[in-house]
Amino acid sequence: MKLGCVMPGESPAVFGDALRRMAAAATYLYQDGPHYWYSTQPTVTKLAEDRAEQLKREPDKVAHELEQRLRKDLARMGDFPRIHPLPQSGADVPDDLDARLVVLGLGHPYSKETNSPAELAAKAILETRGNRPRLYRNTLVFLAADKTRLQDLDEAARKYLAWVSILTEQKDLNLSPFQVTQAETQRTAADSTVTARLPETYLWLLVPGQATPQASITWEALRLSGTDALAMRASKKLRSDELYLTSFSSTRLKMELDRVPLWRGDHVEVKQLVEDFARYLYLPRLKDPSVLLQAVGDGMNLLTWLQDSFAFADSFDEAAGRYQGLRAGQLVTLVDAQAPGLVVKADVASRQLDAERVVKPPVAGPETLTADGDDRPPIPPARPPTGDPPRPVAVAPKRFHGTAVLDATRVGRDAGRIAEEVIAHLAGLVGTTVTVTIEVEAEIPTGASDQVVRTVTENCRTLKFKSQGFETE
Repeated sequence: MKLGCVMPGESPAVFGDALRRMAAAATYLYQDGPHYWYSTQPTVTKLAEDRAEQLKREPDKVAHELEQRLRKDLARMGDFPRIHPLPQSGADVPDDLDARLVVLGLGHPYSKETNSPAELAAKAILETRGNRPRLYRNTLVFLAADKTRLQDLDEAARKYLAWVSILTEQKDLNLSPFQVTQAETQRTAADSTVTARLPETYLWLLVPGQATPQASITWEALRLSGTDALAMRASKKLRSDELYLTSFSSTRLKMELDRVPLWRGDHVEVKQLVEDFARYLYLPRLKDPSVLLQAVGDGMNLLTWLQDSFAFADSFDEAAGRYQGLRAGQLVTLVDAQAPGLVVKADVASRQLDAERVVKPPVAGPETLTADGDDRPPIPPARPPTGDPPRPVAVAPKRFHGTAVLDATRVGRDAGRIAEEVIAHLAGLVGTTVTVTIEVEAEIPTGASDQVVRTVTENCRTLKFKSQGFETE
């Protein structure tokens, strides 16, 4: 047939594809391997088409089949610790510290139109978990289906289910052996088509981000490609664009500590850092807390820690004004993200370590022994000769207080400068106790929305504000 149809310069593959399409759609055309023929007895192709059309009125069956295939594909998770397939709402996605992939359902496809169903669903999950605000937002990325290709996937799934139903009822339909073979061949082909179209449909990654602490949240839509499983393709794309990190260097951690800044005075708790990286979208997205703990440990092990990283302490003694268990330039292994421990500024740690290296000489005093070997009381020093009274010594100031008004759009920058140029000098004095209080006042002419009230109130509780509240007047 091909030799009789192909003209010089034409591709025989075109006619092979035409034959396959005819065999799949024609009612009286039969195929057995490379042989094709017409018969007066209708094939089961027409029956399959009718059943596939009937399945349009039963979308739940089609959705169930696609969801099963999707969950099976997501069993290969790539670099993600966990995956949340097809959540019904934000309540189905826990608010945890590790990064996860959220795969949106078929009812939330993505298109480049404003406020597509996928983008609206992703925003809702990112903002809340059930009826509570979500705290750890920098842990979620979303995978959505393409709106235009979803129709092709639905059609392929309906054809597959139609052939499956025909083979299930082959005795009732009184199919001939050849018709059974034909149905099995078509079912296998339809199954392959659905498998191939699933990754062609789920190809949009929706990634929330924030340029600065004051900037609004933006959404980046990344198009996936490749032949791997969905989660594996997603993790590879995120890692290549540095939107998802499975490793984190200590020098980069130092840059983030200084840039934002993330310091709470001269130090910051390790568990607070873990929460910061899981919460704030303007920080790098880490796979899980162990990545951050590894970066802290690597920073401790640097010989150039004074210039390139930081120090580590077990705790801070506020009464004595010094760090306990302070160490740097040595191997420290952190395992538990909730264990106590402080990351300390390098210059502050260096001052304390230098002071502790100074060895004070013992105080010499006259000492005699009795006959039986007991110590006698030390001889008191002689009184100074009488003469001119000593000059009065100037009394050093023992208290400091100061008030500053910060730019609301650059609080992090101004607070960081105050911490480095004022607080650090005071805290470096031995035995000094430094207390820093932040007061926030906001005049809202148009009134605050319920969402803002809930978010601010919850964050104040988490940050352990001593007092906070909104007023109507």
